[in-house]
Amino acid sequence: MIKLPEPIDQVVANLLKAANTKLPPDIGWAMEAAAGWESDPTARTQLGAIMDNVKKAEVLGRPMCQDTGIPTFFVRGRFDASIRGEIIKGLIRATETVPLRPNTVDPLTRKNAGDNLGKGMPPIHYLPTDDDFVEIAVLIKGAGSENMTRLAMLNPSDGIEGVKRFVVDSVLEAGGRPCPPGVIGIGIGGTAEDCVAMSKEALMIPLDTENGDPMLKELEEELFIKLNGSGLGPMGLGGATTSLGVRIKTAYCHTASLPVAVSIGCWATRRAVARITGTAVEYGQGADR
Repeated sequence: MIKLPEPIDQVVANLLKAANTKLPPDIGWAMEAAAGWESDPTARTQLGAIMDNVKKAEVLGRPMCQDTGIPTFFVRGRFDASIRGEIIKGLIRATETVPLRPNTVDPLTRKNAGDNLGKGMPPIHYLPTDDDFVEIAVLIKGAGSENMTRLAMLNPSDGIEGVKRFVVDSVLEAGGRPCPPGVIGIGIGGTAEDCVAMSKEALMIPLDTENGDPMLKELEEELFIKLNGSGLGPMGLGGATTSLGVRIKTAYCHTASLPVAVSIGCWATRRAVARITGTAVEYGQGADR
């Protein structure tokens, strides 16, 4: 592990506070743009209420939503096994100080852990590299959006048209439950578990970051147009804004497989990232592709 200028548990607590109380700038810009093109009065009212809530949350330093979700962490760079313990300490600290609602329960008994921990919590994805930094990114999803996550193991013969149908159907079947408009994260390829993880990681990509793959860029744009032409609208009440953006990540897969996963980020697609070097901690609210 590199020498750290700030304790990791404090960095994690800072990330969780930022993600819960400050809307990422790119999401805010997309929301303002949506309010400008919306002609439906109900949709405009919904977007206005959302933006008013966002401003109050940032000014007061309070969570944007009563469901402060479950955080998923992505750790990249140079680190050792102690980092999990530091992330756990940071989550405990944030649960007490932000505060975060204790959301983790045993799946069968429904007993609440009381501290957002418990068996398997929090989920952490690790990517060790030789870089001279540690990067910790967090994505927070409440149950409204998390429950709408979908995975399909399509046949390769379904092709790209099958991928499009599955994505659009998944979003429209979710309706207003994931609190649209939001970001649609899509994973294509890998294995089943990798595909879902990619769809969540895709939600970390800022909306003002262009996809460097021309085919994926075109697919993102086409799905964005299709979804916003569906009429679902903010909170599922109608309008021209169902999605603020579509982001796709891919990986090679088995020759007989075509996995596709959809993770929907609600209007508060809550994310934050910190890059820790030997001299500084740089905070942001999005991760590279």
